[in-house]
Amino acid sequence: MSQQALENVFQEWQGNEALAEQMIPMVGQLYRQNNVVATMFGRSLIKRSVIRILKDHRFVRKLEGTELFVDDTYPILKGMIALNLGPAHVDVGKLAVMFKRQGGGDVEAFLRKELHEIIDGYQSGASTGEPQDVVLYGFGRIGRLLARVMVEKAGGGNLLRLRAIVVRGRGDVAKDLEKRASLLRRDSVHGPFDGTIIVDAQARTLTVNGNVIQVIYADSPSEIDYTEYDIDNAVIVDNTGIWRDEDGLGQHLKCKGAAKALLTAPGKGDIKNIVYGINHASIGDSDLIVSAASCTTNAIVPVLKVLNDEYGVVNGHVETVHAYTNDQNLIDNYHKGDRRGRSAALNMVLTETGAAKAAAKALPELEGRLTGNAIRVPIPNVSMAILNLTLDKEVNAVELNDYLRRMSIESAYQKQIDFVDSAEVVSSDFVGNRHAGIVDAKATIASGHHAVVYVWYDNEFGYSCQVVRILQQMSNVQFLKLPR
Repeated sequence: MSQQALENVFQEWQGNEALAEQMIPMVGQLYRQNNVVATMFGRSLIKRSVIRILKDHRFVRKLEGTELFVDDTYPILKGMIALNLGPAHVDVGKLAVMFKRQGGGDVEAFLRKELHEIIDGYQSGASTGEPQDVVLYGFGRIGRLLARVMVEKAGGGNLLRLRAIVVRGRGDVAKDLEKRASLLRRDSVHGPFDGTIIVDAQARTLTVNGNVIQVIYADSPSEIDYTEYDIDNAVIVDNTGIWRDEDGLGQHLKCKGAAKALLTAPGKGDIKNIVYGINHASIGDSDLIVSAASCTTNAIVPVLKVLNDEYGVVNGHVETVHAYTNDQNLIDNYHKGDRRGRSAALNMVLTETGAAKAAAKALPELEGRLTGNAIRVPIPNVSMAILNLTLDKEVNAVELNDYLRRMSIESAYQKQIDFVDSAEVVSSDFVGNRHAGIVDAKATIASGHHAVVYVWYDNEFGYSCQVVRILQQMSNVQFLKLPR
């Protein structure tokens, strides 16, 4: 390649960077002034860097088989600002691809056609609901990630307000708050928190990116009156896992200022186990206690749903290769669970999983058709579920992958199902992925009625994103998604 050609490539890159830089405030303006969440094939563009925006454009090529550049999406964003839109989630990437495929033309006319439901602030089917107080009961791995996600989403039309965190008393309040702030600020797996955290020991608050969060010290729900902190009608998100049935979780509802409870673990008894995207619509006003099921259940159920809809699942086995968790021992020591007493950092540990049975709670049509086991492995995050299935219809790997790819971008499950087609990806590549599960196309095996599908998932962050989606459902926060 000549020197001039090299210079041209570099100048093109710089031009793309410059356009992406101009897009950032446009995305922010749409979000803060119009409550419009701009996305790129399901990936939010809110608060994203220049490089992330450019990478998201490259990502489209893998899904759609067509190049998408920032000079394709820039006019779309500019046109959206001029139209004074009402609240919605708008996929700028899909609009740009549609506009490009029709041969271009009048951007305003195109947008008026595709976004007519929200033009000039019209809100037919757009966001609904009132601001909702949320309390995190417990501040461990999931609690801190929920805080990150909720703070990131604060503003616009999200309506969820993280008002308080409940933790056990630790004596020296000032020191305790500093340590908890530090754990939120720095994470060995997910990296540094993107923002600022201010500790006020006297008020017992953490101010996180402008969100004032009360820290409440209590050893049980019975000690708490949330109205003392001007918190009312709150959803209590229980991250402790101590209580999993209605009697235990019902303690939260007896607190003044608490209205509902959401468990970030599989629920027992008659508690609804919800996988957002699958059965979230079953949450009614009378459902005061709801479970977000498990990270594994969230990862496998959307994929099982689309496979069963298209091919029919006769039976199957789910093998989970799971990152170790905090309930295991770092070195060999007593543990009430079988094998879990052995060192998590040194062993693969065969254990049980309830994900296969739990899947049937979200998908009753699969009742009795699945078995499951789990292997805990020496990594701190990101897991994999291997779905070994017998199907009604015959299929090959190419057809199956093409179907799953289309489901990841065209179906109602695009927030739950991601798709990757690379022979080089490994577990660490999926840290921070916001989907419930990611299909690994290169690993798919399919012949006749037999198929093996590999699904990666960030068992911490991806699951936390699903929990926040359930919170929005429980709070009647709904968004119109465009284009149709």
